[in-house]
Amino acid sequence: MGANSSSISELPENEYLKKLSGAEPISENDPFWNQLLSFSFTTPTNSAELKLLEEATISVCKSLVEKNPRTGNLGSLIKVFLSRTKELKISAECQNHLFIWQAHNALFIICCLLKVFISRMSEEELQLHFTYEEKTPGSYGTECEDLIEELLCCLIQLIVEIPLLDITYSISLEAVTTLVVFLSCQLFHKEILRESLIHKYLMHGRCLPYTSRLVKTLLYNFIRQERSPPPGTHVFQQQTDGGGLLYGIASGVATGLRTVFTLGGVGSKSTPQLEQCSPLAHQSLLLLLVLANLTDAPDTPNPYRQAIMSFKNTQDSSAFSSSNPHAFQINFNSLYTALCEQQRSDQATLLLYMLLHQNGNVRTYVLARTDIENLVLPILEILYHVEERNSHHVYMALIILLILTEDDGFNRSIHEVILKNITWYAERVLTEISLGSLLILVVIRTIQYNMTRTRDKYLHTNCLAALANMSAQFRSLHQYAAQRIISLFSLLSKKHNKVLEQATQSLRGSLDSNDSPLPDYAQDLNVIEEVIRMMLEIINSCLTNSLHHNPNLVYALLYKRDLFEQFRTHPSFQDIMQNIDLVISFFSSRLEQAGAELSVERVLEIIKQGAVALPKDRLRKFPELKFKYVEEEQPEEFFIPYVWSLVYNSAVALYWNPQDIQLFTMDSG
Repeated sequence: MGANSSSISELPENEYLKKLSGAEPISENDPFWNQLLSFSFTTPTNSAELKLLEEATISVCKSLVEKNPRTGNLGSLIKVFLSRTKELKISAECQNHLFIWQAHNALFIICCLLKVFISRMSEEELQLHFTYEEKTPGSYGTECEDLIEELLCCLIQLIVEIPLLDITYSISLEAVTTLVVFLSCQLFHKEILRESLIHKYLMHGRCLPYTSRLVKTLLYNFIRQERSPPPGTHVFQQQTDGGGLLYGIASGVATGLRTVFTLGGVGSKSTPQLEQCSPLAHQSLLLLLVLANLTDAPDTPNPYRQAIMSFKNTQDSSAFSSSNPHAFQINFNSLYTALCEQQRSDQATLLLYMLLHQNGNVRTYVLARTDIENLVLPILEILYHVEERNSHHVYMALIILLILTEDDGFNRSIHEVILKNITWYAERVLTEISLGSLLILVVIRTIQYNMTRTRDKYLHTNCLAALANMSAQFRSLHQYAAQRIISLFSLLSKKHNKVLEQATQSLRGSLDSNDSPLPDYAQDLNVIEEVIRMMLEIINSCLTNSLHHNPNLVYALLYKRDLFEQFRTHPSFQDIMQNIDLVISFFSSRLEQAGAELSVERVLEIIKQGAVALPKDRLRKFPELKFKYVEEEQPEEFFIPYVWSLVYNSAVALYWNPQDIQLFTMDSG
């Protein structure tokens, strides 16, 4: 057969792979490595491609797992890679393709093998495979070098020190992917890892000093969204004299993949455009999220999370706190732009949440932006298409809105931003509307969707909390937004009456039959009344703080005044109904005085005049509505499974066998 291969099916019989996984140990100085690593092969860019490759090479991997304890060939391969990387920086500067090419090929093989090893053994067993060496008599007492820590440190150095060029793009991507694979032990455990060998290496020892530089580099990879260079940029052209592992592998794999895609088989679903554009940005963001969500060590907090919590703007000249050695600076303008542009993905929304929640510098900067609509509109679009998104993505978007609405400046400014022709809002043509009114419309739509579909109390709570935070600052509400506020209250009122009627009928039925269990309508009624109370508080807050700014809300209130009759004497709502009842009575009286058959324009004019005439001291003051987002006591129970479901579903150079995964379902939601 020789060195060349005509198809992917011949990989298991390739002589170089068979020797690597065979029973004979191969010294790290053996010329074999030059032959093994001299192949021209474009790294798979999605899970379908990698699945084909993995299925073809699984027998080789299994053989290496079995033979490596006696040969130590995995360790030799890693040492070869480590030796090649020592010249990488100079090679990049000198455009020396040879070192970069062979180092990339070595790392690609290591990554493929590592994923199989991790899926089939514990970390302790993995460590043994990294330390197997051929022993000579009398050497049993000598201590083996720790290749895992050395490889991890080398990968981090490669990411932070090698300049990102066309010829280094693939090896940078492979380094990031290999770190994700190293950390993927979590996927094969039923519980969240709180003590991990890999975590220990990354959070202590030789890797620790690189923490801030790694986080900064991964952020800049996300910011830059560098596209993958054209195929062949980073490899030599096929040579005619053979030699090396599968000089013909590229054409064989390409032919095999093309057939699969043409026939609509494995991987026929197209890779998302977002991931096709910049696989390095995508993988860097995944790695950043994984690192940030590692559980704290017993004696020290997660340094990667500490770095994310404390980095500052490059324009900030204030001194760093001595208590945080991992702080650094980054260009906030570039970061803001990337966050605005990438919110279509779960990963970018999760990053935005983390930065707003944990980094006060980023939150202050975002809230001070005069183009806040560039960030808010993509978040609203996520919520608007709630039925197409997974629940985690929707939660993140809602929590981001809740965090933003904690700031009164934000609540004022969004009503000053006028938008034109919101094409994705389909219920009604919105030729001109304020960002604040659009936010209200989308949040109310989310509440109504939740009432009819998911019925999730947590989602209700966050939606209503965001509206409550905004309510005192409502300004010039669009007539449709005002109508939807009252329509939501109408829907809640009908639901309240329905449950009340069911409870009454159930009670009557229980008197006739002592054997039948009584449904727990009291709990349902209590939940609905809590939501109704919240809606009344939101309306009341707007009326008491900005009545004269919102004639459209008063108009909608008067138009549907009958809705509020039943709640006037209800013991749960009597206090909050006082102001609403006063406003309805006051403006109804003025409209009656103006006569019948009034036009809409005339009614609004009377409302505006009445808003000035209404004595403010007649309105009862209530405590200001303010809700803050508070992360639960054990947030990792939510975030770690979420992050790893994103890793599993990644379409960039990762393939995981569902049968091997023990902890997480793979639907991200």
